[in-house]
Amino acid sequence: MNTKRYVVVEGPIGAGKSTLARRLAEHWGVRLVAEKPEENPFLPRFYSQFQHHALSAQLSFLLARRELARQMQQGDLMNQARVADFMFERDDLFAAINLDRDELALYRQLAGALAIEHPTPDLVIYLEASPETLVGRLAARTPNGFPDGYIKRVHEAYSQFFYDFDAAPLLIVNTDHLNLIDNQEDFDLLLRCISEMRGQRSYFNKSV
Repeated sequence: MNTKRYVVVEGPIGAGKSTLARRLAEHWGVRLVAEKPEENPFLPRFYSQFQHHALSAQLSFLLARRELARQMQQGDLMNQARVADFMFERDDLFAAINLDRDELALYRQLAGALAIEHPTPDLVIYLEASPETLVGRLAARTPNGFPDGYIKRVHEAYSQFFYDFDAAPLLIVNTDHLNLIDNQEDFDLLLRCISEMRGQRSYFNKSV
């Protein structure tokens, strides 16, 4: 693996973060710390009725990630090199999108009471893509689709979050014209960008 022992891959729904995180972990021979949305019992209900199940879905994710943070600060995970397919800050980002004002206030109150220290990544890889690209990739995964404008709101929230982000070195990767999973050349280009990265922020945008 490169000298970075804790790498996070992030990005909006459909950006390919989970699949890329898995490939990087396999390539470097390190542990994968993966979000497990299938273990959230409220997520299918959230996708079918967004407004009615948003708070329960968010709280379930909050508790699951709190447990992961606890594991990463002690025991086996603490000293292992690893790649994760989520940032802990993602919870509040989606809460702000999905919850109404009163639910968000309640969520943030609970999140503050349950807060636990979590490690800072050595590198964050932010996979960005246009809303049109994201919608196209999600069509097969979510045949019922998302509410009008939802993917655009998620895209904008991620863009704003990473525009202001300075907590760790950040590599911004535009994936509109990249296939980091099935195209070895594209994957090798990304690995080179990671190894050659200097400073706090870098960009990778493959021309058409």
